[in-house]
Amino acid sequence: MKRLTIFISSVQKEFALERKSLFDFVDGDPLLHRFFDVFMFENLPAVDRKADEVYLDQVKQCDIYLSLFGEQYGWEDDEGVSPTEREFEEATRLSKPRLVFVKGGDSIVRHSKMEKLILKAGKQLVRRRFSSQPELNAAVYASLVQYLEYTGLIRTGPFDASACLNATLEDISPEKIRWFLSRAHNAREYALHEDISVSDALNHLNLLDRRVPSHAAILLFGKYPQRFLITSEVKCMHFHGTVIQKPIPSYQIYKGTVFDLVDQSVDFVMSKLTRSVGIRSQGPEAPVEYDIPQAVVAEGIVNAIAHRDYTSNASVQVMLFADRLEVWNPGELPPTLSLESLRRPHASHPTNPLIAEPLFLAKYIEKAGTGTLDMIELCKQHGLKEPEFRLESGCFVLILQRKIKAEDITPEVTPEVTPEVTPEVLLVNAIVGEMTRQELQNVMKLKDNEHFRKKYLMPALENGLIEMTIPDKPRSGKQKYKLTEKGRMLREKEK
Repeated sequence: MKRLTIFISSVQKEFALERKSLFDFVDGDPLLHRFFDVFMFENLPAVDRKADEVYLDQVKQCDIYLSLFGEQYGWEDDEGVSPTEREFEEATRLSKPRLVFVKGGDSIVRHSKMEKLILKAGKQLVRRRFSSQPELNAAVYASLVQYLEYTGLIRTGPFDASACLNATLEDISPEKIRWFLSRAHNAREYALHEDISVSDALNHLNLLDRRVPSHAAILLFGKYPQRFLITSEVKCMHFHGTVIQKPIPSYQIYKGTVFDLVDQSVDFVMSKLTRSVGIRSQGPEAPVEYDIPQAVVAEGIVNAIAHRDYTSNASVQVMLFADRLEVWNPGELPPTLSLESLRRPHASHPTNPLIAEPLFLAKYIEKAGTGTLDMIELCKQHGLKEPEFRLESGCFVLILQRKIKAEDITPEVTPEVTPEVTPEVLLVNAIVGEMTRQELQNVMKLKDNEHFRKKYLMPALENGLIEMTIPDKPRSGKQKYKLTEKGRMLREKEK
């Protein structure tokens, strides 16, 4: 973890003892020492630079600016401005967090310029007064702990409930909230109307912390969630053998909201799994069976994304091998659960309750704690081994076996010998007659519209494998797609 630097302003002799005592206090405190380093000008070695250049450069580099105001104004430069005021103005210009502590009450006689500086600071922020060193230490301690709580470095509540540093309501997508409200209404009869304001919607879902979007709000509805939470992405890999081997034949890093991550990751896995298509004897769509049921894949991935530790520097990893699917989720089980208890009926213990709630409302997950039991039962119904759960290297690992024979696996075969089936080939094999885009997505079990368009539909159109039934009106609501001669030849070749 990166340590934060506190710049203690004021080089005048008035506060020499207070500054040294503050340095020792922060450096010796068991909590503050974990997070902060303290910079004082007099601790610098001799350098061939002007003093005013050095202290202003240190203000630029610091994470927190701390200043002591007293009776004296201090040495003045050619323009009649002291280093203390220069530093305060620079910290203000750079929008640094500023902590100002004023010694004494209003009855103290101060330099006129110091009086003006105190008044200027008072119009911009809340100042704290002190009269003794213990009082100053206590005030600084309270301010620094409050900063750690605000930034989420220490928490008394769940991570997903705390404010997301530097985030505003402008970072929330109204379109994503409207999509969620529509889906939640259809899935769970959720009462909120789609026209509700962003702030009201977030407030109703308990996703605001002192009017600031929480981490959960950004992860669920942010325009660019990974701008604030870099490791909230999902890494998906496909290997032809049974071990991790480079070069990786197919490697995708997905970004977006938790809903986007679930849809994209599930689509990635389902597009790589072996599937069999039945006969259209019981309806317009031929039944499709994968070597791992889609419901099991979706449950495993959504659990990893919903319940992961978002303070970890690791990302969720989804790895598909020739014989199994592994989902690695940064984080440990809550103390109330064990690996054995996951195979028995148990209460729901979401790591991120404010993320889990909207996922439940959108029918991505259930809240009853039945997710692992559902996976076990579905695997049994499809003749698969029960899922394996384990804890390894700070991660919760889910392993799902594929429905294939061991003798069919050839780990040493390279991608050049066994080329991966491309997305457009999968689409060619799925299309029958003339089909709408939604019909194609339903048959292929793909949820993410944009992912389907970019990875499947557009490549097939550009390669001349399929064509539109209404080419003059590509956006027509009656638009359908059919195979070209080239597409039919490719399908015959694949067969």
